[in-house]
Amino acid sequence: MLTDSMIAERLRQSSHEFRVMEEAHHRLDLELIKLQKRHVLTPAEELSMKQLHKEKLAKKDKMAELVRVCRDQELQAAPQ
Repeated sequence: MLTDSMIAERLRQSSHEFRVMEEAHHRLDLELIKLQKRHVLTPAEELSMKQLHKEKLAKKDKMAELVRVCRDQELQAAPQ
């Protein structure tokens, strides 16, 4: 049985959608790190940070869904 990390690696190689999601997730993470390094945030920056967190979580959820779908397809294709 494939682990989630093995499935994710397979998706990196085969799924453009997964790669785009993963790259966006990483980019959002870097933006958040930049904001978190600041000692004081303006109200606009705090709002931006909340939005970035939401977007990052949405990307992570979508990647997890793609992994689940792939795992389910593997299980259905496996001989029983």
